Amino acid sequence: MDDDTNGQSDGEQFRIETRSIHAGQKADPETGALMTPIHANSTYEQDEPGEHRGYEYSRTGNPTRTDLEANLASLEGADYGRAFASGMASINTVLNLLEAGDHVVTGTDVYGGTHRIFTQVYEEYDIEFSFVDMTDLDEIEASFRDDTELLWLETPTNPLMSIVDIEGAAEIAHAHDALCAVDNTFATPYLQRPLALGADIVSHSLTKYLGGHSDVVGGALLTDDEELDERLGFYQNSVGATPGPFDSFLVLRGTKTLPVRMDRHCENARAIATWLDDHPAVDRVYYPGLESHPGHDIAAEQMDDFGGMLSFELDASLEEASAVVSNTEVFTLAESLGGVESLIEQPAPMTHAAIPREERLAAGLSDSLIRVSVGIEHVDDLIGDLEHAFETALSS
Repeated sequence: MDDDTNGQSDGEQFRIETRSIHAGQKADPETGALMTPIHANSTYEQDEPGEHRGYEYSRTGNPTRTDLEANLASLEGADYGRAFASGMASINTVLNLLEAGDHVVTGTDVYGGTHRIFTQVYEEYDIEFSFVDMTDLDEIEASFRDDTELLWLETPTNPLMSIVDIEGAAEIAHAHDALCAVDNTFATPYLQRPLALGADIVSHSLTKYLGGHSDVVGGALLTDDEELDERLGFYQNSVGATPGPFDSFLVLRGTKTLPVRMDRHCENARAIATWLDDHPAVDRVYYPGLESHPGHDIAAEQMDDFGGMLSFELDASLEEASAVVSNTEVFTLAESLGGVESLIEQPAPMTHAAIPREERLAAGLSDSLIRVSVGIEHVDDLIGDLEHAFETALSS
């Protein structure tokens, strides 16, 4: 891991801890207000018909959203940024780039919502998807066809925390004249910057770590390609799944503390993963920070730390695993992730319920798999809470 640069990209004067607070934002020139104003308006005065001062209608552009997009672009080391009303709206916008007859290569354990929009929405429009083991570059290569237009990556993946070699995968995509898009939600730009590794588009659910407080839903797309950004911007405006000014303000509030939060998320997750790895009730722990993780070495090369997400598999039935996640006090049983509070969930009946059971099992998502979003509480309280849940649910 490269601790010297800590996310400082070429041409950036300041490091990411500083840019997270200041990038894209200046004090209000009229009042001196330090925080970005919430521009709660839908339309803007024009000087003459067709001549405006940069804004005409808030679906097309809003000053608060502009500041957010500039901030996110800076964090990701991108030239261009677009914000959306949700992470799924961001993913949908990438798919808007495709045409009937196109082919997409993606991962077997892709996020359930992504799997759903791929198979239940876009397959209806004659777009075909191949779900492959993304940890195997040879399998990725073998899955490309003449009509493949997009390689969609998650790394770490949700929920098995598999690690994809972004640089190697992007090279394969570009050799076939296809785009490479990376969902960087789990890692955030504080830990991983896919554009620097060759990706064309980076996608985020701003709902998660970038917002960080479980109080806003949003998404983003970042790129260095001006023509690609213009195409994404066309669909952003035309489809209209854009965030409101208050949502944009909340995410800007969240990005200011991203570095300090991520440091604690990572610290706590490492400790919990190590504890789980030694626990007799646990069959397997999925956390790239463990040296036993098959993707550990690649993660160490392309990430600055290993994140706050982990999963583990119990030596138990679906019902027993359900009892574990239902008997915590500090961990909250809930979907989503990336907030300051710790969350626990069971993918089979929750986040990945949309995936048929046989496909889910084939992808390695067992009935007893449990995913946790490790928050920033005291780690001893978190470990004690899991221990109590194990004792309560598995005592028989």
